[in-house]
Amino acid sequence: MTATTDTTGSAGAAATEALTRATSLLRFATAGSVDDGKSTLVGRLLHDSKSVLADQLEAVEHASKRRGQEAPDLALLTDGLRAEREQGITIDVAYRYFATQRRRFILADTPGHVQYTRNMVTGASTAELAVVLVDARNGVVEQTRRHLAVAALLRVPQVVLAVNKMDLVDWAEPVFAAIAAEFGAHAERLGVPEVTAIPLSALAGDNVVEPSAHMDWYAGPTLLEHLETVAVDTDPSEDPVRFPVQYVIRPQSEEHRDYRGYAGQLVSGVLRVGDPVTVLPSGLTTTVAAIDTLDGEEAELAWAPQSVTVRLADDVDVSRGDLIAGAPAPEPVKDVEATVCHLHERPLRIGDKVLLRHTTRTVRAVVKDLPYRLDVATLERADRPEELRLNDLGHVVLRTSEPLALDPYAANRRTGSFILIDQADGTTLTAGMAGEAF
Repeated sequence: MTATTDTTGSAGAAATEALTRATSLLRFATAGSVDDGKSTLVGRLLHDSKSVLADQLEAVEHASKRRGQEAPDLALLTDGLRAEREQGITIDVAYRYFATQRRRFILADTPGHVQYTRNMVTGASTAELAVVLVDARNGVVEQTRRHLAVAALLRVPQVVLAVNKMDLVDWAEPVFAAIAAEFGAHAERLGVPEVTAIPLSALAGDNVVEPSAHMDWYAGPTLLEHLETVAVDTDPSEDPVRFPVQYVIRPQSEEHRDYRGYAGQLVSGVLRVGDPVTVLPSGLTTTVAAIDTLDGEEAELAWAPQSVTVRLADDVDVSRGDLIAGAPAPEPVKDVEATVCHLHERPLRIGDKVLLRHTTRTVRAVVKDLPYRLDVATLERADRPEELRLNDLGHVVLRTSEPLALDPYAANRRTGSFILIDQADGTTLTAGMAGEAF
C-alpha cells in the first residue's frame, strides 16, 4: 500500500500510542474433550487471576457443598446452563471477560462434544489463540484432532496444547513429551504455524497461574504468563485496506449540502488521506479526500478495527454493501467456492436458494454443487454427498445474483468469511470460508 501522507509528528505519535493499546487485548478460545477438565481450567484461570467476584465465588462454594464436595468446584464458574451443570459438560459458547495488569482478555469457552462442532466454529472464528486441552491419561484422541483441525481451518494464528491432569500420571515428563510430539506432528500436517505445549493440573492449579512445584523439569511459562506475553499480530499496516460501507451519510441541511461520507468499520489495513482506492464491485477508482472520526474530527489516517467515515475525492456511486479497497483489490466474482460448516438442523442441498451475507452486503445465491464432505478428525473427504447436515464441514460451490468482493479466507478472515441465510425467516444456516480448507 502506498503512503501519500506523512504520519510523523503528533498524528503519527497518536496512531502509534493507539496501536500499542490495541495489542493489550487477546481473544482466545478453549476446547477439549468431555472430562478433560476444560471448565475447571477456565474456572481456575479466572479464580487464580483474581477475576472472580466475591458473590460468584460464594455461589460456587454453596453449590459445591450441596453436591457433597469439600472444595469449590471451579468448573461451575463457567458451566452456566442448567443442562451443563446436570450433565457435567459444556454445551454453549460461554464468553468471559477478564484482565490482568499486562493484558485484557476475551475468552470463548467452547463445547468439546462432537455434536457441538458448530459452537466451536462460532467461538474460535474471531480468536487469535486456541487452547486445546488433553487429558494426560488419555493423550491425543479423535476429538483432540477434531479441535486442532477446526482451529487450523479457521486460521487461528496461535495454538496452545494444555496437557491437563498431570497429577494423575505422577507428573511424568515422558508422558507429557509423548503427547506434545504426537500433537505437534498432527499440527504440522494441518499447517498450524506454532504450537506451545504446557503441562498443568487445573484442579490443583499447577502451571495455570502459578508455576508448579511438582514439575521442575518444565522451564516454560505458565498458561497465564503465555497468554499475557504471546505476540499477537496487530500491525494493520501489513494488510491491504478493506472498508465495507455500512451507511451513506448525506445530510440534508444547507450547511452540509455538499457533504457525502461513507461510514463503516475498517476491517483490515491502514487508510490514509490521499490513498488510491477501488470501489467494489463497480471497480471505480478514486482517492481518499478525508477521514472523519466518531467525535466529528478529521484524521490523517485510520487503522483496523476503527469505525470512521470516509470521504472520497470523486463523486462516484457508492452504496451500502460496497467495499472500498486498497491494492491489491480482490476480483469480484459470482461463482464462489468455499469451505463451510453447516449450523442448522435443516440440511443444505444442491439447488437450495439462500441469501449470502458478506460483510455489509447481502445477495441471493443458489447452491450449485457439493464437491465433498470433510471428516475433520481424519481429513478424509467423502465425495459428492447428497447433503450437509448439522455440524458437517464440507466444500460448496455457490452462484450469486450479484458479484462479491471476496478475499481468500486464508489471506483475510474478515473479508473471506460469509454466512448463508434462510430466505423465508432469516435463520442462519451455514458459515462459510472462501477457498479450500487445507
